[in-house]
Amino acid sequence: MNEPPRPEVAPSGVGEHTATAADTSRIGDSARQVLADAWSFLDTASHLLSEPARLWQQVQEQYEQLSEQVMAEQLREMPLDKLREAASGKLRLGDLENAGLRNVHEVFSATPEQLQRHPGIGLKTASQVSEAAEKLATAARRQAVFRFDPDRKTAGQAELLGTLRAVEVAEQATAPLGEHIHTLTTQVDDLARRARRTRSKMRMFFSRRETKTDALQSLAAVETLLGDPRVDKVHSGDEQVRHATEPQNHSALWHDYQQRAATYNTLLARLTGAGAATDSSAQGAIPREVEREVSSTALDTSLLRSSLRGYQAFGAKFALARRHSLLGDEMGLGKTIEALAAMAHLAVTGQRHFLVVCPAGVLVNWIGETGKHSDLTSHSLHGPHRDSATQRWKQEGGVAVTTYETLRRLPELHGVELGMVVIDEAHYVKNPDAKRSRAVAEMVRNAERALFLTGTPMENRLAEFKTLVGYLQPEVAEKIRAEDVLMGADSFRRIVAPVYLRRNQEDVLTELPEKLELDDWVELGGADGRAYRDAVAGGNFMAARRAAYEPGTAKGSAKLERLVDIVTESAENGWKVVVFSYFLEVLETVRAAVGPAATQPLTGKLTPQAKQELVDDFTRREGHAVLPGQITAGGVGLNIQAASVVILAEPQLKPSTEEQAIARCHRMGQTRKVHVHRLMAKDTVDQRLQEVLEGKARLFDAYARHSAAKASEAAATDTDHLNEQLLHDEAVPMEQRILQVERERLGIG
Repeated sequence: MNEPPRPEVAPSGVGEHTATAADTSRIGDSARQVLADAWSFLDTASHLLSEPARLWQQVQEQYEQLSEQVMAEQLREMPLDKLREAASGKLRLGDLENAGLRNVHEVFSATPEQLQRHPGIGLKTASQVSEAAEKLATAARRQAVFRFDPDRKTAGQAELLGTLRAVEVAEQATAPLGEHIHTLTTQVDDLARRARRTRSKMRMFFSRRETKTDALQSLAAVETLLGDPRVDKVHSGDEQVRHATEPQNHSALWHDYQQRAATYNTLLARLTGAGAATDSSAQGAIPREVEREVSSTALDTSLLRSSLRGYQAFGAKFALARRHSLLGDEMGLGKTIEALAAMAHLAVTGQRHFLVVCPAGVLVNWIGETGKHSDLTSHSLHGPHRDSATQRWKQEGGVAVTTYETLRRLPELHGVELGMVVIDEAHYVKNPDAKRSRAVAEMVRNAERALFLTGTPMENRLAEFKTLVGYLQPEVAEKIRAEDVLMGADSFRRIVAPVYLRRNQEDVLTELPEKLELDDWVELGGADGRAYRDAVAGGNFMAARRAAYEPGTAKGSAKLERLVDIVTESAENGWKVVVFSYFLEVLETVRAAVGPAATQPLTGKLTPQAKQELVDDFTRREGHAVLPGQITAGGVGLNIQAASVVILAEPQLKPSTEEQAIARCHRMGQTRKVHVHRLMAKDTVDQRLQEVLEGKARLFDAYARHSAAKASEAAATDTDHLNEQLLHDEAVPMEQRILQVERERLGIG
C-alpha cells in the first residue's frame, strides 16, 4: 500500500513556508499537468472563438474572386462595339480588331502600354479604350451576381462551399457557449498565472505563506473550472471545426449542396446582404412609421435551429409587432420559418401554446419543419388520436397542428391561452359563410396573436382579400374601398400596410436561379383536332381542355409530342421534370408516353405522408426522372426543388394555381435554372382562357404584388373574328362563354 506523501519540513528559520501534506501533493508534476490542461484549454478556446471571423473573411475573399469571374464572363460576351458606348469621344476600333482583339475583356485585361505594342494603336487610342473598358468593367462588377452552378462544378465554387460548411460548423459549435465562455477563459487565464509557481517545489518552498496559499488555491480553482461542462464543449467543438476546415471532397460538398442549398445560400446571403432588413424590398414597401415599429421589435432566436435571412427576420418581427397580420410572401420565400421564428420568440417570453391550422396536405410538412427549424415540440391534432394528442398538447405546450376540417371537431380549447394562431394557405377561408371560416374567425378572436399565411391573398377578387383582412383587423378592412383600387397600387398598399406584408422572390432571393417561362404553342392536327371539335360540340368544357391528349400517342397528339420532346431533351441534360395537369387521365397518358423515367402520379388520392414519400423518392433518384402531378394536389404544401423543368399540360382556370405549382419548384433551395413550359393549343379553349384571364392577372400584379404593374403585350394572334363582347361578359360563367365563342368560331350550330 502506498503511503500518503509526508509533509515537507522547511529548514530551520523558514517555518512560515511549511505546507501541509495535501498542499504539497499539488506541487510539481501534478500542478504542471493541471496548468498544461488549462493552457491547452485557453489555446483551444482562442482558436475556436476566432474561427467564425477568420472563416467569414475567407468566404469574403472567395466570393469576391468568384464575382470577379462572373464579371469577366460578362465582359467576354461584350463585343468591341460596346466600347463606343462607354468612350468619352470618337473611337476607332479597326486597329483593335486587326490586332486580334475580339471582346471587351481582352481590352480590359491589357494595359495601355501593352495595347500600344499593336500596330496602329497609339497612346490616345490605347488610353481611350482602356478607360472605356474600365467603365464597362465597373458597371459589370456592380451587376455581377454570383450563384452556385451545379452544372459547372468548378474548384472555386467547391472551395467556397467547403468554407461555408466550416462556417456553419463553427457557429454551431460556438453558439451554445454564449457570452459566459469569455468570463470562463478570463478566470482560467488569471488563476493559471497565479498558480504558475506550483510547478516548482523550489519556488514554492521559498515563497511567502500568503503567496503559496494563493498559488495553491488558484491551482485548485483552475482544476475546478476545468471540470465545467463548457470546457468539454470547447474541445469537442474545436475538433469538429478543425475537421471541417480540412480539405473536403468536392463531390461530397456538391452532393450536400444539392440536399441543403437553402442553408448554404442563407449563409452566403449574410455576406452579400441579400434580404437585409434595411432593404426596402425586405420591408415590402410599407410606410416608414410601420417600418420603424417593426425594426425596433425584439426577436429572440435562441430556440431556432436555422439561420434567418434578413427579410425573414423582418417578417417575423412584423407578425409580432402587428399582432394580427397577413404575411403574403410569394411562394418559396419561407413563410413557414418566419411563423416558427415568431412562435419561438413568444415561447422564450413565456407563451406555451401555439396552434397552426392548415390544409391536410400541408400537415406533415408543418410537423417536420417545426422539428427541423426549431426546438419547439409539435403535436398532430388530426386523425383518430386527435383527442389524446390535444390533451397532451394542453399539458406539455408546444405547436399543435391541425386541419381546417378537424378544427371544428377538436375538444373544447377553453382555458388554453393561445400565444399565436397561424392560419396557413389562408385563402381557404376567403368565404366568410363557410363553417371552417367561422371556426377560424372564432379561434383568431381568442388568440393573443394571429398570423395568416398565403401566397395568393387576392386571388381574383378584391372582396376576398378584404375578407381575410376583416378576420384580423376589421378597422383596416373597413377602409378598403373599390375606389382605392382605381387610385392605383401605391394608394392601396398604404391602406393595407398595418396588416399586410408581401415580398417577391426576385426582390429578396438574389441567389435564386433564373426562371425561364416559355409558352409552347402547338396546332391540333387530325386525331386531336377531331377530339377537340367533338368535345366543343358536346358542350363539355373539361373534355375540351384535355382533348389534345385524347389520341394517347405522340403521333396523334401535338401537345404530347411536344411534351415528349421536352422530356427527352431534359433527360439528355440529366434534369428532373415535373408535369402538372388538372386531369388524372392526362397524367396517365403522360406516364405511358414517358416510360420508365416516370414515377407514380402524385394525386389527391394519396395521403399527405404518401405524397411526401413520393417527392422524396423523386428527389433521391440519380439524374433524370419525371414526376406527373395533379396540380391541385402538388401545388400546395410540397417542396419539389429537385425539378429543373416544369411542364404545365394545359392552362389553369386561375393564374394563382399555376404560380403556386411553379413556386413548389422555383423556391429557396433550388440549385438550377428552372424552365417552365406552358403547353397550349392555338385556336382552342387554351387561347380563349388566356385572353379571359389576362385582365385578372394584371389586377393581381398591381395590387397584391410589391412590384409595379407589368405592361401587358398585345395579343400575338388576331382575334377580330371572335365574339369579344361575349368572351369578356362576366355576367356569363366563364366556361359557358368560352365554349359558346368556340362553337361560333368552329361553325357549330
